[in-house]
Amino acid sequence: MDSKSPDNEPSFPIRKSRVRFLGLSVDDFIRHFFQGNAVVSVVVLALITIFLFREGTDFFTQNQRNLKIYRQAGLEYVDYIRQQVDDHTALSRYLADMRRQQFLYYTEEKGMDLAAANAQLRSFDEFADNYSYAVDPLRDVLSDLTDVASAIKSKFLISEDKQTEREQLLAEGKKDEAAKVEQITVDFDAELAPLVGILPTYRTITAEFGRQLEEVLGQAPVMPTDEIAARLVHFKALTRTYLAGFPAIERNLETWDYHKEVPFFRSISAFIFGRDWLTASFWQDWYGVVPLVVGSLMVSFVALLLAVPMGVGAAIYVNQIATEAERRLIKPGIEFISAIPSVVLGFFGIAVLGQALRALSQQGWMEWVPGFPYSERLNILTAGCLLALIAVPTIFTLAEDALNNVPRPFKEASMALGASRLQTIIRIIVPASLSGIISAVLLGLGRVIGETMVVLLCAGNRIAIPDFTAGLAVITQPVHTMTGIIAQEMGEVVRGSIHYRALFVVGILLFFLALGINYLAQKIVRRYRISIG
Repeated sequence: MDSKSPDNEPSFPIRKSRVRFLGLSVDDFIRHFFQGNAVVSVVVLALITIFLFREGTDFFTQNQRNLKIYRQAGLEYVDYIRQQVDDHTALSRYLADMRRQQFLYYTEEKGMDLAAANAQLRSFDEFADNYSYAVDPLRDVLSDLTDVASAIKSKFLISEDKQTEREQLLAEGKKDEAAKVEQITVDFDAELAPLVGILPTYRTITAEFGRQLEEVLGQAPVMPTDEIAARLVHFKALTRTYLAGFPAIERNLETWDYHKEVPFFRSISAFIFGRDWLTASFWQDWYGVVPLVVGSLMVSFVALLLAVPMGVGAAIYVNQIATEAERRLIKPGIEFISAIPSVVLGFFGIAVLGQALRALSQQGWMEWVPGFPYSERLNILTAGCLLALIAVPTIFTLAEDALNNVPRPFKEASMALGASRLQTIIRIIVPASLSGIISAVLLGLGRVIGETMVVLLCAGNRIAIPDFTAGLAVITQPVHTMTGIIAQEMGEVVRGSIHYRALFVVGILLFFLALGINYLAQKIVRRYRISIG
């Protein structure tokens, strides 16, 4: 009998299927189906990447033009003086805080009433007023120059709009209408003359300004405590450092030239290292990503600080210690958290958690905690707690899978050698599953750093770098994040504008950050496996 005849084929279904669909066997169809899904996934990822880069890369060219207008209109020149005035304002706020400290000393420690405390502070108030009012002549000059520079910028933008309108009409063949469009030219040499001509006056004003500040410092009153006296000494040192910077500002004004080109790398560095994200400003828009990156990292750090112990600890308990009844209760409960919509968690943070944490911080027995009490209920801490709740299911599930993959003989051998359950977990089970646990933590980081609604609703949305001089209390400050800024502003921007493209560049940055996290996870896992092998 022929060995290839149907009679020789086994009756059970391990032979190749004879069913065919579109000329393919069932096995071939299934294989091509899943291959097609993989190809579609790669194509979709490539299209998303291309779209991000297509919409975002023009930002740097537009930002270069934005910085060029900033220089040509004289705004850069005026901002040298503005920074000088702003620094003096910051020093004046330092004095205001010193007054508050003295007021608390007189009212709380000395038991004085309001009138008596203010009477004690009369000499300090005179000192602070003289210090604050000394900048008024310079501030008046700044106000005048601001009006001049704003007018130049407005005229320049109107001239560009008119030029664009003419070009569009000519492209449509409407020569008569294009001829009627008013042509506006900007003579920068003439327009900027009032700005650069102010330099002699500026020298006279700053010389008098510096003399007055030195005179005021010599009239500083005696402070009531050693602590406040030390702050006054520090304030005097800050003021003299401030005065020492006047010559540098004067040199910047002397050498300023609006003809100087803005290099392309400046548009990139202004974005990557910029500390301001300011849009829709009458003065100047800035697109600096540093406060957004710092905000995202701070919130993610707090989230992981809470989520890693809870997620990994719960996984170890459920996998190694819990009874079957506890396992059936705990595991679904943790995994159910991932089913809660993030917007619901955001509402919970606004209405309940933020208020509860603020109320807790104001309890007298909690004053030992850094940053307590605080007044901002929406901050890094509130958002971090909610993001930790979101990350726990991811870390728990993946960490438990890693623990399950540890060969059972490892545990049996350890127990047979006399190790306790705790010793076995710490020295055998956890090290053997460490690569999977690290992967779980990094995937949890990717989960929280890409979260949008919770941080948008609960992080406070203050676009500023937190004050790290506050130490651990920095976590009670509000921040904004990369995902939050995209969600908040994308619906309001004009398509193709510099603001629109800046948000896409933030998206590209998030894209590379996610790639970096995944690459780091793979490197750590591969290195650990090699070392174990």
